[in-house]
Amino acid sequence: MSAARPPVVSCPICAAAVAWTAENRWKPFCSERCKLIDLGQWATEKYRVPATPGPEESEAPDEDGHPQSLS
Repeated sequence: MSAARPPVVSCPICAAAVAWTAENRWKPFCSERCKLIDLGQWATEKYRVPATPGPEESEAPDEDGHPQSLS
């Protein structure tokens, strides 16, 4: 009987095959270089997490949850 192979994923930056093992310190990336490229893209806001806008300050709810004006 052979040991189970670890899952293999694609590096998000260069698409190289990456074994998902405890020894792979850069996973899901293939290298520190690809990890830093990805970090740089987050830092320059090339990637963004979508968010729904919250209520405007002028529409902030009061203690009862009713909209109130802050002016």
